[in-house]
Amino acid sequence: MEDETPSIRDMLAVNLRAARAARGISLSELSRRSGIGKATLSQLESGGGNPTIETVFSLSRVLEVAISDLLDHRAGGALTVVRGADVEVLSGEGVDLRPLRRIETGEGVFEVYDQVVRGDAPQRSQGHVGIEHTVVQSGSLKVEVAGRTVEVGPGDYVAFDAREPHCYTASDGPVHSVLLLQYRADERLDGRPHPVMKG
Repeated sequence: MEDETPSIRDMLAVNLRAARAARGISLSELSRRSGIGKATLSQLESGGGNPTIETVFSLSRVLEVAISDLLDHRAGGALTVVRGADVEVLSGEGVDLRPLRRIETGEGVFEVYDQVVRGDAPQRSQGHVGIEHTVVQSGSLKVEVAGRTVEVGPGDYVAFDAREPHCYTASDGPVHSVLLLQYRADERLDGRPHPVMKG
């Protein structure tokens, strides 16, 4: 029998409280730094609300933790099967992400996502720790990073330092891709060492 995967809300509630406690940041201070209302943060920490990509990325940036530190439930085993239909979608202005797996190898952390850039709006990020790797499966994807713009299509790969502000836009309808976020286990937004949260 397969284990039931906790919801994004449940994982975020537990991990957000732990990350905030590990950093010694009050709810008010986290609200001030992230621009997210204190009531909304309180709701998220109690397992309520409706977290978006923008919210999770902002919290990741302010708390200086990997996104999967906020969303992962640390499942493991010899054989791991993740059914896309069973994974809750985390949506943003223009992207739907399904967090599929967190992989830890020595000093590195990798997060694997099924990503759909919808085409109804650009997906902008102010930046976060790590390196983003994207492999386009279908559609045409415009990627803007630090003043440069490239367009990639099926089978193409693009990577960049995710600390830079960046934007994904679907040029001609939805783009299906695999997103891999790569971190050093101790990486922070400013590049200084940072103690790793233990799950």
